[in-house]
Amino acid sequence: MNRFKVSKFRHTVARPSRREAWINGIRAGATPSCGNHIKSSCSLIAFNSDCPGVLGIVPLDSQGEDKRQVAYLGCHSELVTDLDFSPFDDFLLATGSTDRMVKLWRLPDPGQALPSVPGLVLGPEELPVEVLQFHPTVDGILVTAAGSAVKVWDAAKQQPLTELAAHGDLVQSAVWSRDGALVGTACKDKQLRIFDPRAKPEASQSIQAHTNSKDSRLAWTGSQEHLVSTGFNQMRDREVKLWDTRLFSSALASLTLDTSSGSLMPLLDPDSGLLVLAGKGESQLYCYEVALQQPALSPVTQCILENVLRGAALVPRRALTVMGCEVLRVLQLSDAAIVPISHHVPRKTVEFHEDLFPDTAGCIPASSPYTWWTGSNQQVQKISLNPACRPHPSFTSCLVPLMEPPPDTTQPVDTPEANTDPSEGFSSPPSLLTSPSTPSSLGASLSSTSGIGTSPSQKSLQSLLGPSSKFRHAQGIVLHRDSHITNLKGLNLTTPGESDGFCANRLRVAVPLLSSGGQVAVLELQKPGRLPDAALPTLQNGAAVTDLAWDPFDPHRLAVAGEDARIRLWRVPPGGLKDVLTMPEAVLTGHTEKIYSLRFHPLAANVLASSSYDLTIRIWDLQAGAEQLRLQGHQDQIFGLAWSPDGQQLATVCKDGCVRVYEPRGGPEPLQEGPGPEGVRGARIVWVCDRRCLLVSGFDSRSERQLLLYMADALASGPSAVLGLDVAPSTLLPSYDPDTSLVLLTGKGDTRVFLYELLPEAPFFLECNSFTSPDPHKGFILLPKTECDVREVEFARCLRLRQTSLEPVAFRLPRVRKEFFQDDVFPDTAVSWEPVLSAEAWLGGANGQPQLLSLQPPGMTPVSQAPREAPTRRAPSSMQYLEEKSDQQKKEELLNAMVAKLGNREDPLPQDSFEGVDEDEWAKYLAQIIVMGAQVVGRAFARALRQEFAASRAAADARGRAGHQSAAASNLSGLSLQEAQQILNISKLSAEEIQKNYEHLFKVNDKSVGGSFYLQSKVVRAKERLDEELRIQAQEDREKGQMPKT
Repeated sequence: MNRFKVSKFRHTVARPSRREAWINGIRAGATPSCGNHIKSSCSLIAFNSDCPGVLGIVPLDSQGEDKRQVAYLGCHSELVTDLDFSPFDDFLLATGSTDRMVKLWRLPDPGQALPSVPGLVLGPEELPVEVLQFHPTVDGILVTAAGSAVKVWDAAKQQPLTELAAHGDLVQSAVWSRDGALVGTACKDKQLRIFDPRAKPEASQSIQAHTNSKDSRLAWTGSQEHLVSTGFNQMRDREVKLWDTRLFSSALASLTLDTSSGSLMPLLDPDSGLLVLAGKGESQLYCYEVALQQPALSPVTQCILENVLRGAALVPRRALTVMGCEVLRVLQLSDAAIVPISHHVPRKTVEFHEDLFPDTAGCIPASSPYTWWTGSNQQVQKISLNPACRPHPSFTSCLVPLMEPPPDTTQPVDTPEANTDPSEGFSSPPSLLTSPSTPSSLGASLSSTSGIGTSPSQKSLQSLLGPSSKFRHAQGIVLHRDSHITNLKGLNLTTPGESDGFCANRLRVAVPLLSSGGQVAVLELQKPGRLPDAALPTLQNGAAVTDLAWDPFDPHRLAVAGEDARIRLWRVPPGGLKDVLTMPEAVLTGHTEKIYSLRFHPLAANVLASSSYDLTIRIWDLQAGAEQLRLQGHQDQIFGLAWSPDGQQLATVCKDGCVRVYEPRGGPEPLQEGPGPEGVRGARIVWVCDRRCLLVSGFDSRSERQLLLYMADALASGPSAVLGLDVAPSTLLPSYDPDTSLVLLTGKGDTRVFLYELLPEAPFFLECNSFTSPDPHKGFILLPKTECDVREVEFARCLRLRQTSLEPVAFRLPRVRKEFFQDDVFPDTAVSWEPVLSAEAWLGGANGQPQLLSLQPPGMTPVSQAPREAPTRRAPSSMQYLEEKSDQQKKEELLNAMVAKLGNREDPLPQDSFEGVDEDEWAKYLAQIIVMGAQVVGRAFARALRQEFAASRAAADARGRAGHQSAAASNLSGLSLQEAQQILNISKLSAEEIQKNYEHLFKVNDKSVGGSFYLQSKVVRAKERLDEELRIQAQEDREKGQMPKT
């Protein structure tokens, strides 16, 4: 009878916590990796954010009545693939990344500043680190997997103890047994391997676990002989298997779940034997009991989730509410919240139940790394979970020393003083990053200042959410057609990648033409309209054009580089070209190979730098018509060069993988060198942040376009931040505005212009609204600041070159009080059209600074001096709106999960910024926007779902399908199988076809493209009905297969 013993967990109930216990306000990332994306200790939670290389850190339990605030730790330069807390030290975190490094971090108590540098660094590995795990009995031992290599590390010595024999493919899982003696690995070659790392590096046992190479995971039970594997079979069904290392020829038990694309994450509690199966991208949790005596995988309970699951983790057993009979707690990572899901056994909660909570492993390591490596198998001493036996001794690892608290920690960062000046810049607390594109910091994480003028209410809000750019709601607008130049013909669209393709100043535009002889058309910006069909007067360069540039101090002089290794200087008549010009003003000779690019000196007149295929950079005195300086040291093609703003230094990025800084007047060799982009497809470089930093746009080894930010005085240490953007063939061309610290980035043939505010400190990049055009552009140029319409808060004006036209694009900032001069947006600008030095003076060693010019129009008052307007009515608090909700509105809250599926994670509206607005007025507008927006969206979507549900249920009642389970499903969902198939246009039930049609129909019926919430709700309910039918069919097939044959 013992075989049929009833499980003590048979009545276990799993349910998500109340919304008050959720950790809201996060932005989780869907990183494609083998990790679970979230881990928990008894004190902290760490999770992947949507910023590459950045983790969110939050306390496990709330501190008093205060809400838990999420802090962000920039820990790697690329995606974080896996993370793990030490089983002994709640504040010791290990992270692995695609940057091939493993880092150990000492995290502080909640509320303190996060560290800026890791305590230990292991690596680099040859390939990205995929998984890692701390040893269960020894402090300082880790196992890591990178590619097909698995290593066991002694973290204190920062070197591997052993490397296990190479696997046949990517290692997808590597886990320690409960006693720490064995390591199990799951590999993409479908093999499950067992290693004894102290005995030999080769696998002691190996077997094919699952017939499909898709993502496979492992988890050891409380017994060192048994482990669980999850994976896919040949029919792409998800399956779970129980293995015994003593009988490794076949699985002890096997369970087939369903057909789904989401990989299963096995979360196994070794003390209770409860196994939670969480599928990425799904909305359901399965709980099974691993019974080793029978053996079997017995179902316990299921939990329907409100949001899609992005990651999952178990809370350590020592942190459970044992007096509430909480036997398990799962942390669900969703897009915008962390949801605790508790598993309770319904019993009396006034006493401690020893059968539910046996003694568990404590937090004192059993032995040292040396003792374990020499053969000791001593186990961690167990402790009782009975609250009467607490507290238990704690442990602090000596791997990473404790951080010393900062000298001044008494003043809160989110409480401004009463006399705070609204025009002051906002300084964010360390490591609080919230921008969706914030990269990881490789250097010191200091407090950052974005230069944004805000009210005290905004400062308080930003101190919680992290720094954001005041230009985040910038709008790119193509100006009226009257300002376009159209009917362009014969453009040369094959200029080298090192060239911008065309150039412009405040008067005219120079565009290379495709005709022979290197012709250049010069167009007058003051004469827009349609160009004549007849041939235009041009400059006859005599050789194919490789690059061209206007002299910043002489708007009528154009420098043109050719494939014949010559630079020709042309003078355009003040009224524009009337006839074809064949004789240049001067010709510069000296280069021996084709020229890459030309750059005029920013302060000195008649100074020009050029780079060439002869791997040299030459600096010319145009007045003398001769070469004066020559820079050397490049080993391959020079992708780009840039003068520093003060004209004292010159920076280059080269195909040999190096970034160099020269001081031309000091010598021909580079002053500094550092590692550049890994890709060799092209790169650009520009000085930013008042000469303190260098921005490089290039490619990584996987051809993804990326931005690298260097400290100008520390190139050898590598980039301080790396930001991945997208995959595209063209090099990003950066246009930097020093007044606003904004950089515009786009490539030839792109339709999107990225916009970022750059900071010399963490978080380095603040993302702003991008500009998207309907068709690809052939070039994109930033015009001088004086061309902007300041009255319209236009902070940048550009020219966009299309196939047959040239159109101006204005970038503007939505502001409420536009009648005032926005002095926080328009600081004094440099007079870039007047030289500070002559060529002779600069070559002789003189330096200078440009003059500054105010952009304030006559008669406009600065917004910082604008009078405050008394608010007419203060907006009511949000609690008042909640109290006034009707019962019907409360019912509509049940539909929030459907609203969340729309996935609109963009910032609300341009008016959300409201810079230059009174504090009370800002609060009033913000409250109105939130309340009205929530009411409109919630009511519209709820009304659509109610209508659709009523109609569908009536149809299902009239056209029910045979079969009790299917009919029950139709009645429950209010939708018949035939109607669901018609909605998704499915003739034969196939999971792949259902998903494909669902994604297409949901997208095309979006309200922004002319659809409606009602149609989208139809599509959602049809997919749910078909998924349920697939599950019913799979269950029936299994039951038929188990029936005895007669």
